[in-house]
Amino acid sequence: MKARQIGLAVAGTAMAVVMALPASAQDPIKIGSSLPLTGGFAVTGTKHKEGFEMCVKMINEAGGLLGRPVELIVSDNRSDTETALAQYERLINVDDVDITFGTFSSKLSFPVSSVLNKNGMLHPIPSGGALRIWEQGFDNQFYFQQNAGEYAGRTVVNALKDLTGDDIPKTAALVHADDFFANGIRAGFLGEQVMDPGSGELVRDMAPGFLADAGIEVVYTETWPEEGFSDWLNLANSIKNSNAELVIGLTASAEEAVQLTRALKTVQANPKAIYLSQGTQLEFQEGVGADSEGVMVQSSWDGAVPFQGVINGEDYSNQDFMRDFEAEFDRAADEDSAIPFALCQGIEQAIRATDSVDNQKLIEWLRARTKEEPVKTVLGDFYWDERGLPYDRDFLLVQWQGEQIKFVYPTEGMGDIISPIVYPKPDWN
Repeated sequence: MKARQIGLAVAGTAMAVVMALPASAQDPIKIGSSLPLTGGFAVTGTKHKEGFEMCVKMINEAGGLLGRPVELIVSDNRSDTETALAQYERLINVDDVDITFGTFSSKLSFPVSSVLNKNGMLHPIPSGGALRIWEQGFDNQFYFQQNAGEYAGRTVVNALKDLTGDDIPKTAALVHADDFFANGIRAGFLGEQVMDPGSGELVRDMAPGFLADAGIEVVYTETWPEEGFSDWLNLANSIKNSNAELVIGLTASAEEAVQLTRALKTVQANPKAIYLSQGTQLEFQEGVGADSEGVMVQSSWDGAVPFQGVINGEDYSNQDFMRDFEAEFDRAADEDSAIPFALCQGIEQAIRATDSVDNQKLIEWLRARTKEEPVKTVLGDFYWDERGLPYDRDFLLVQWQGEQIKFVYPTEGMGDIISPIVYPKPDWN
């Protein structure tokens, strides 16, 4: 049976969705989150809500936490920064939530981080990989993904070196949305300085950049506006005319990844490799079909990886999650639902370990995690540095092969779940 929902309460200009509790439930532990359920980030925001909901439902079915049921309050921020800020203030100061879960996208997570820090709230972040979020000196935030976006290029370049040898691409075209996360990934690839948008201070100098370090010459770059871009064919023609052997597309959504891929096919741009920052979602494959063949995408999660997590004090594997998610929602899980589920797992472990919902105690417990005593989730083990970025985590690289996602990198210790990379990418049919 799918998670039941009740009530639509006005939260600012958005709507709050509250998961139903048993009629006899008293004094619940309240968890609040503001997610983009409408607007430009709606597809991913909705999947994040499902991941949270499924985890909370499992906790309540096992008796709740600290002898209390758990109530999840999710508000729709409409993919808007000001709305997200207002909703977290309301969740904390009006709804009186015990715990907050972070939102989706660096664009929203960056300003929200100041609100949660000011209010002394734990800030577990499911999706906010821009490095500037993590260089603010806040000790209350923890990232439940692989690493900051600025380091995604390291995985891509290392994979190409290891998997293609002397045939590594020699030239690259890098195009991207004017988006917090995409700009961060670009900085890593190109070796740019990462600046704090408020103070203007230097956050990190990424020189020389992962492409230059690998001897790959950048022959074309282009940025498109965050919203309303439609000139995909001209962009694709410029990429084709650059003769780049590697095309790097840093899109803000799966829909942009679809549009870029379609345009590259239309103009018959045929590089040796295409890497996209978005595209693991079912929506991408549905949008491009067989034209997904050979496209590589970064990922924080893959269904084949044997991550071993814990929930309700019991072992709970990545494969268990996939089975249960499909039973709950009648479709396969992807990383946009696995990430928030993993975050909820981690906070559940912290609450049980501290026997408390005191935010400072939870922060201190999470800060004390180590390689030997990590948080264990369906995204693998987590323990964090002083910024809140996880130790010993690099992005995964997957590739569309035969209209299915295949895990191609890293190869070490992954056994028979690794698929050989398709390289060079086949020409468009």
